[in-house]
Amino acid sequence: MIKIMVAEDVRILRDTLVAVLQLEDDMDVVATAAAGDEVVPLALEHHPDVAILDIDMPGIDGLTAAAELSRRLPACRTLILTGMGKPGHLRRAMAAHVRGFMIKDAPAEQLIDAIRRVAAGERVVDPQLALAALEVVENPLSPREAEILKLHAAGSSATEIAAQLYLSYGTVRNYLASAVAKIGARNRVDAARIAADAGWL
Repeated sequence: MIKIMVAEDVRILRDTLVAVLQLEDDMDVVATAAAGDEVVPLALEHHPDVAILDIDMPGIDGLTAAAELSRRLPACRTLILTGMGKPGHLRRAMAAHVRGFMIKDAPAEQLIDAIRRVAAGERVVDPQLALAALEVVENPLSPREAEILKLHAAGSSATEIAAQLYLSYGTVRNYLASAVAKIGARNRVDAARIAADAGWL
């Protein structure tokens, strides 16, 4: 019997997923979570074989939860289920030791097959997403440019970033301008979006 945990913040999706999985003779949903920060405590309590995690959840996101889960409960294998097939997410997922990465609109039988394969120790990745990840160019940003662009994307002004990183305002502006130029973006907002989608932040 494969013990499964489902973490999805949209209740109707979570309930539907649980109902579909419970129809399988070899699967048992032992825990459900509605937020990312519930994942690790529930997993430590119920010891699932496979944790199915949505990426975008309140608390912490699914990829952060997956990385923590890998560290705290390595026997639990993680399968990410996402509505957004961004190559950057796949790269982060691999870094977090995720074993499966599926798009939410995949057929139910495909997901069920993926769960069985992940439980058996295989790695399962949506083929279209894997192809897209291979086509993404290497990160052109320096670590400092990426750090500053990430802070800017989170809503910090150049003045606030300068104070936080003990840099001059002019230096921060130069880093942001350099990041925009390297990415080939229209402006800082566009650069942050492109960099986030590619998994560079």
